[in-house]
Amino acid sequence: MHFSKRGHDVHALDNYLRRRAHREQATDSLIPILESLPARAKAWKEVAGLDVGVTEDNICEYEVVERLVQQFEPDTIIHYGEMPSAPYSHKTREHAAFTQYNNVVATLHVLFAMAEHAPDAHLVKLGTMGEYGTPNIDIEEGFIQVHHNGRSDTLPYPKQPGSWYHLSKVHDSHNIQFASRIWGTRATDLNQGVVYGIETEETKLDPRLATRFDYDEVFGTALNRFCLQAVIGHPLTVYGRGGQTRGYLNIVDTMRCVELAALNPPAQGEYRVFNQFTEQFSIVELAELVQKAGAEYGLPVEVEHLDNPRVEREEHYYNAAHTKLLDLGLEPHFLSETLIESMLGIIEKHRERVIPELIRPKTRWRAVRERQPALE
Repeated sequence: MHFSKRGHDVHALDNYLRRRAHREQATDSLIPILESLPARAKAWKEVAGLDVGVTEDNICEYEVVERLVQQFEPDTIIHYGEMPSAPYSHKTREHAAFTQYNNVVATLHVLFAMAEHAPDAHLVKLGTMGEYGTPNIDIEEGFIQVHHNGRSDTLPYPKQPGSWYHLSKVHDSHNIQFASRIWGTRATDLNQGVVYGIETEETKLDPRLATRFDYDEVFGTALNRFCLQAVIGHPLTVYGRGGQTRGYLNIVDTMRCVELAALNPPAQGEYRVFNQFTEQFSIVELAELVQKAGAEYGLPVEVEHLDNPRVEREEHYYNAAHTKLLDLGLEPHFLSETLIESMLGIIEKHRERVIPELIRPKTRWRAVRERQPALE
């Protein structure tokens, strides 16, 4: 919708993986997403007068990707089509294998279709800041200057991902860089931080165009969980000591970052990395922000520290560069600009849909879980 409204011809491809994963977990988005992709495109046509082409299919099938690239002849391919949850990837061996297969194979199919049928197109790929982990040095944007035994080189920044899901993204990054090197593919890897916010100017036009709001322990981010917990009177579930620090950005800035990347493509054969976030917060700092916003909203908010279900450093150094998108013209929105308050208000409108028993963590990194079939 964002690109359609700005005069671009757009075709969307989806296989509803996220919806199937929620059915498997007996969870759902707090904000109902009831319409199919074609129905949402029809709603967009009704309210905006603009067309978005749609295909309901799976990019893990190469013929699907090849056919669509041949027919649509894209200038830019924006690739978000992956399983996006670290906890999901740790539920069982099957879930870990599904995550790696789905994400890595799908990206390989996009790369091969580009090389064979759209060699001048630009791939904008959703990466993650989680690829870097939490090293005890500053995190650069994709590459680092290395001096070793009297010689120097610019090399990919070392990756220390914290989950099978984040590791799949590392594999993607390596494959995309390799394709750029051997095939001359243009590619931008958007190492995205945690996205917050519920609405964009497009989703506000009609309830049928709403975006997801996940709050469960598998798909919900810490900030989403905290905001919902504040509304329903549940203590904020801080994992461990809460010193885990990450980068965050507003959903409106997410759209702008993707747009800036698409409108400013790299040179042929160039693989570049943008660290896509605007602010850094620890989990405890997020809890304090939500607690403060809750008090202003008239909500008594308590904080509860839980045993951390994950294997991660709970207190660590974190300083990541994020200047490239700012240099292209990004004008950030900040968490302090009443976004939490606006999130609380929207959550309040849908609080009857909350399933409280799905909030507390059940997936543990070290536990051997009961066998469950992952998505086919």
